Amino acid sequence: MRHAAAYITFLILLLSAALPASAQEEVRMSPLYFGPNALPVPDMLDGRVSKRFYVELDYDWHAGFYGDMTHTLFAKANIPLFSPRVNLSVWMPVVEYFRTTPGWNAHAAPREPVTDGYQAGNVYVSVDFHLFRETRFIPDVSIRAAIITASGDGDEHSRNYDAPGYFFDLSAGKSIGLGGGFFQSFRLAANTGFLCWQTGRHTQNDAYMYGVMARLSTSLMDVSCAWQGYSGWMDNGDRPMVIKAGITFKAKQFRPLIAYEYGIRDYPFHHLRVGLGFEFGKAEALFRIRSGKHK
Repeated sequence: MRHAAAYITFLILLLSAALPASAQEEVRMSPLYFGPNALPVPDMLDGRVSKRFYVELDYDWHAGFYGDMTHTLFAKANIPLFSPRVNLSVWMPVVEYFRTTPGWNAHAAPREPVTDGYQAGNVYVSVDFHLFRETRFIPDVSIRAAIITASGDGDEHSRNYDAPGYFFDLSAGKSIGLGGGFFQSFRLAANTGFLCWQTGRHTQNDAYMYGVMARLSTSLMDVSCAWQGYSGWMDNGDRPMVIKAGITFKAKQFRPLIAYEYGIRDYPFHHLRVGLGFEFGKAEALFRIRSGKHK
């Protein structure tokens, strides 16, 4: 835990350097008027962090409520740092192909309307800390500090914000054992946090984050469902609320997955994800060697 303060201080210094950066003024710089990868609701943690090195590659298909379509190659990695209780996460929509409609262009009002095109997305980087391990009466508790880079393409087509941001959130989760058969455990988790993104040279939007999740673990798969969102103070389409459901299969170290997300408010998209993850199995043994606990 002595590393936690240093990590958070480092992230705050990065944010203080990034937020004054120049950005285009955008009156409606919110998820309601931008593409699905501009600032989606981040997937919440369930009180735990990744104990092993994990990589994932996904195909995302977003069907917009205005007839627009977005196809995205998405990548993610979880990298344990020094301890199984500290994890570095990196994820990004690597590239998206989008096709707009007159209805979408009328709704989003991009500065440079186009019918289709390709754009790169922003890189997200977070450090995740497992503060408390689950006991009989205490849930798992984790905290996450993340930065959102402005590495994606510009905002002229209303696809990316072209501005930095950050968020902090806290998650807690508790499992109920279901025995050693097919059904293994049922888990409930809750999430709360703070999200901020730059909307102009001298303005930013601040939002509180929230979420609840249920997960059923079996010997073959994990099935999860979550209700999540964040609410900004500008009230200009900056209060996305979504439902997420997913299935992750267990095939040795491979993790095939399928997920669906529906925008209830201020996120006008259906989102289908199909992907494949791979979990490296020797990370915990490596940590035991480094800490002198390996026998």
